[in-house]
Amino acid sequence: MIRVNQRDMDFREGMTVKNLLEDLKYSFPNLIVRINGEYIPRESYEKTVIKDNDDISIIHPIAGG
Repeated sequence: MIRVNQRDMDFREGMTVKNLLEDLKYSFPNLIVRINGEYIPRESYEKTVIKDNDDISIIHPIAGG
């Protein structure tokens, strides 16, 4: 089990950040992803493997004025 934006979600062995974003249908190019409080740069999404019990935050920044 993993936690994504404060909601429990099934864990899949070998899942990467990129896989998770695809599963959740996130397509916005400018996302902020943190795993257990640690920022994950976009260029690391494909190689960053999610582990069981990870706490993941996905933030979609919005600009306004």
